[in-house]
Amino acid sequence: MAALALPIARRAPRVAGIAGIARVASAACLGARCAPVHAHTLTVTPGGTLTFGWEFAPWVTALLCISLALYVIGFARLERRGTHGRVARRAHAAAFGAGWLTLALVLVSPLATLSGALFSAHMVEHEAMMLIGAPLIILGRPLGIMLWALPHPIRLALGRLVRTRTWTACWRRIAAPIWAWSLHAVALWAWHAPELFEAAVAHPIIHTLQHTSFLLTALLFWRGIVGEAATRRGTGHAMLSLFTTMVHTSALGALIALAPGLWYPSYIEPTRMLGVDPLQDQQLGGLIMWIPGGLAYLIGALVVAARWLSEGPRISQQSRWPTPRADRPAFKEWPR
Repeated sequence: MAALALPIARRAPRVAGIAGIARVASAACLGARCAPVHAHTLTVTPGGTLTFGWEFAPWVTALLCISLALYVIGFARLERRGTHGRVARRAHAAAFGAGWLTLALVLVSPLATLSGALFSAHMVEHEAMMLIGAPLIILGRPLGIMLWALPHPIRLALGRLVRTRTWTACWRRIAAPIWAWSLHAVALWAWHAPELFEAAVAHPIIHTLQHTSFLLTALLFWRGIVGEAATRRGTGHAMLSLFTTMVHTSALGALIALAPGLWYPSYIEPTRMLGVDPLQDQQLGGLIMWIPGGLAYLIGALVVAARWLSEGPRISQQSRWPTPRADRPAFKEWPR
């Protein structure tokens, strides 16, 4: 492994060419021999062909099923209570369904298995989780709807808990825009450090911690932008968070894409066996974070700005000074 990594690490920096990207993109269709290393399990048929099947990890499958069941039950109970807010509630349900489906495809589909062999596939997995699944889940207003799936005594107990002074103080601190932004940024930069990323690739438990931190910090980040906490007063914070996140994630993607050598040597063996150049695979992964990932944050900032501009005239109309009544003088005369 070290002898193979040394000549690759000494190569001059270059951006992946069209031919190299094409080889990376078609790697899932190539047959090869590969040992089942990494946190994801790669399956080799008796004929020596590498296959990327569905990966139903027990805890991932259980959490996905429980979250979907709670949302469906809560949504059904709210639908039976009346028609008030039904249109908005169904729009929220559609957003949650799309976000849930995105997470399910990312975590259990062949993409999850392929990410054990290609760094670029791993980047697609992370970006889809944080930039598609997380905001759609937040748009679905999951907590309020899931609460209705619980028995009445449990709902009351949870209501008393979230109104306690300790819980309120902790939640306000964690959900503050600066804290949500900071936690998300730390998770992104820390887990892409070579040592931690290599540990996550090699050990399933650390890999689970990596995905959990990505998802939770992304949910917290998007809550202040598209969730119930998004208000006109917080538009400036939302736009600043999106633009600065676009800048630092693009910088991280550029560092990975333009690195002169390999950051993650664990991918050398599987990519070689797939007929893909390891450095080109790393460059493609960096480009995925750099360009599509940065563009997603930019689009989010533009949507927030459009929402702020569209709400401006309506709020100005509501806050206009009332017209004086005709039966009452607009001002009092000074006494003579």
